[in-house]
Amino acid sequence: MTRPRQAPRDAADAALQLSLPLFDALRRVDPAPLPGRRIVRLEQQIVEYQLTRSRRRTIGFLVDDRGLSVTAPRWVTLACIEQALVEKARWILRKLDEWRQHAARRERLAIQWEDGASLPLLGASLRMQRVSAARVAVHREDEVLWVGLPDDAGVEVFRDAVQHWVRRQALDLFEQRLAHFAGLLGQGPSRWGLSSARTRWGSCGPDGAIRLNWRLMFFPPHIVDYVVAHELAHLKELNHSRRFWDVVGQIYPDYAKARAWLRSYPDDLALN
Repeated sequence: MTRPRQAPRDAADAALQLSLPLFDALRRVDPAPLPGRRIVRLEQQIVEYQLTRSRRRTIGFLVDDRGLSVTAPRWVTLACIEQALVEKARWILRKLDEWRQHAARRERLAIQWEDGASLPLLGASLRMQRVSAARVAVHREDEVLWVGLPDDAGVEVFRDAVQHWVRRQALDLFEQRLAHFAGLLGQGPSRWGLSSARTRWGSCGPDGAIRLNWRLMFFPPHIVDYVVAHELAHLKELNHSRRFWDVVGQIYPDYAKARAWLRSYPDDLALN
């Protein structure tokens, strides 16, 4: 199951490049300064952008988490570039706003690896509580996750200790859910393991091997079930055809809601 690289999901073209054809009559030497950060007024808003010169023949716009980037031929004047920006102002401002909203949501949901912070786990919220200990030890008591660490342990040690504990929980849970849905499907994986992939929540290879991203533990249980059912269905249909979704529906009928939930999630959030 490949996670989309771009966000936000409701703007699949957010980081797609727009190209504007230019007329040969505009070819003349541009006295603009060297490539760098510039500003332009678009519909009464001041917008900063990164300008890069290249051998391309058109002006290209890119809006992503870094903001607005413009790539233009060396022979196109700055005035022509800014005119092209003005013509695409509505698209640019809409994409910039979508990325700002995405960044704000990501900041709200991102896990803070520190004493007293919250850890989302299968729909619950645990409070991470650091305590002094001679060796690293993590255990859960109700809604508190006790993190025993030496006094000189830093933030990275805290994060790694908690993530290691989450991986252990993932191994137990995923094994149970794989067995459950494999029983419904009548077929199980040749083998399975945890994944830390940056672009996939799960995968199924042609040899029947399944890998599940341990970060699924940060999500509600029904999302875990959907991904498990999704990957097992690939044992029958190694594609995303209508027949594949029929198989998913046979073992997890409510997959559409879980699929929509996962597709709306900030795709780069759980990568810390």
